Amino acid sequence: MNRVGFDNDKYLKLQSERIKERIEQFGGKLYLEFGGKLFDDFHASRVLPGFKPDSKITMLSQLKEHAEIVIVINAEDIEKNKVRADLGITYDMDVLRLIDAFRGYGLYVGSVCLTRFNSQPSVIAYQKKLESLGMKVYRHYTIPGYPSDISYIVSDEGFGKNEYIETSRSLVVVTAPGPGSGKMATCLSQLYHEYKRGIKAGYAKYETFPIWNIPLKHPVNLAYEAATADLNDVNMIDPFHLEAYGDTTINYNRDVEIFPVLSATFEKIMGECPYKSPTDMGVNMAGYGIVDDEAVREAAKQEIIRRYYNTLCLKAQGNADNSQVLKIELLMKQAGITTENRRVVSAAKVKAEMTGEPAAAIELPDGQVITGRTSSLLGASSAMLLNALKVLAGIDDAVELIAPETIDPIQDLKTQHLGNKNPRLHTDEILIALAICAVNDELARRAMQQLQKLKGCEVHSSVILSPVDTNVFRKLGINLTCEPVYQTAKLYHK
Repeated sequence: MNRVGFDNDKYLKLQSERIKERIEQFGGKLYLEFGGKLFDDFHASRVLPGFKPDSKITMLSQLKEHAEIVIVINAEDIEKNKVRADLGITYDMDVLRLIDAFRGYGLYVGSVCLTRFNSQPSVIAYQKKLESLGMKVYRHYTIPGYPSDISYIVSDEGFGKNEYIETSRSLVVVTAPGPGSGKMATCLSQLYHEYKRGIKAGYAKYETFPIWNIPLKHPVNLAYEAATADLNDVNMIDPFHLEAYGDTTINYNRDVEIFPVLSATFEKIMGECPYKSPTDMGVNMAGYGIVDDEAVREAAKQEIIRRYYNTLCLKAQGNADNSQVLKIELLMKQAGITTENRRVVSAAKVKAEMTGEPAAAIELPDGQVITGRTSSLLGASSAMLLNALKVLAGIDDAVELIAPETIDPIQDLKTQHLGNKNPRLHTDEILIALAICAVNDELARRAMQQLQKLKGCEVHSSVILSPVDTNVFRKLGINLTCEPVYQTAKLYHK
């Protein structure tokens, strides 16, 4: 486990140089559409072991003297209170989070752009809130016929109707809380206004996946398709690049489909299109950071299996359909893998069958697989965590790290005062109990010191876990999958 396959320092150097080159190509001003996650890109760190989750923002920090950020949010997402599934917060609140996060890295956030603005009362209230916090806010409108009616779009009635975003730096990074926010349209609108003002500027796109210079069916690119199964993205060979240069590169269907429209739009704005293919538009250098292809392939295969289980659970919860499951099953066949390639799966299932109760299994950094079973005191995940910490600390399995008399009052608090039906301790509760014991118990203290070693470990549960347990595993950096079944047959699960 934890075999490094990606050189993060090399990647950061190449990526920042590439962006600087693109700025110079367009005479000193570049609008860079920034796709994917700028912060906490755990997908990239899982499929490219060695890639640091904050690599993108670290790279931007190297360019902070030249860069400013424009955050784009779709007004309809504000009106619908759209929520980021990974963070559990609405898009409008995530904009505030992003502003704080960028500033924390010393980056300048110039403004927020409200796209598809249609005088929605909630959006007007949100604009006033942002302005009261000192943010500049601009409005962009829905353009009839976008993106196909180019003559109308590239006119004073189309892009010309949008408010011109005042920018002051050579690199304008256009980002958003999530997909469908209007990043590309914002960039194109700005190009229109810049050229109307006689200012030369360019556009480029920065997305990590799919990686354009590795094979189409490479597991890393297949893992991207698995991650976007709900969007129905499909990786494909870029036909425009192949025709123009005779080279095979990888892109995805939406960029390939929209390229003829983009090319015509660039011609109308700039006089000619600076790019011959969708691949030309990109600046991603992640493919050059791969230093151990076999390690990267194996990591990506594991990610595909994790995505498969995640989608099965979403389907069981009514949040995904069978087409997404079938798509990932096809990707697994293309990668030559099954769920048996995930060692903790069979271990958790066997333990559950032996005990007749929910069970969990974890694979430690040295490859050892440790299990946990459900008892009257502990849930399976809690038992598994304690067992894993014992092994890592070299503590005998028979040792009780937390005495039953310590657990009893916590159970009493849960059931008698807080209204819980289940007396068993969740993972957060067992870790708090262990931390308290560590004050006076050397073995408990040794066990607590092992927590950092769990980062990157693989866990599988024989049942869908509660949000409490799921969040604890996420905070510990543990990669969790679950069988798509609940512990009980109830219709409501907290």
